[in-house]
Amino acid sequence: MLKFSKEHEWVRVEGDIGTVGITDYAQQQLGDVVFVEVPEIGRTVEKGGEIAVVESVKAASDIYAPVGGEVVEANTALADSPGDVNADPMGKAWFFKLRIADKGDLDDLMDEAAYGEYVKGLE
Repeated sequence: MLKFSKEHEWVRVEGDIGTVGITDYAQQQLGDVVFVEVPEIGRTVEKGGEIAVVESVKAASDIYAPVGGEVVEANTALADSPGDVNADPMGKAWFFKLRIADKGDLDDLMDEAAYGEYVKGLE
C-alpha cells in the first residue's frame, strides 16, 4: 500500500513497517538536493512531527512523519549521495523506515490518484 501526505511525503506500507520518502513533485520543487539528515534508529515520532531535513540549492525543508511510530532503519547512504533524492525519490532515496504505531494514521493520507489530483490543484 502506497499513501501520500499533503506535505509531499510518501509512505509504502508492508506489514507494520512504513518506508518514507519525498515525492517526485517535492524534489522538483526543491531543485538540486545537497544535504539530507535522516533520523536516528530508535527515535519515536508522532504523526506530523518533524523527523528529517532536506536541503537543496533553493531551501532547507523539514520532513514530517506521515504516520507515527518508531524508526527502525535510516537510509544513511543519502548523506554521501543526496542527489539520489532527485534521481530516484520514490526508490533508493527513501529516508527512513518506521514501525507504525497506529495504522489508523493511514486513513488521513491520500492514495496515488488523489495525490495526483492534489498536486494538479497546486499548479
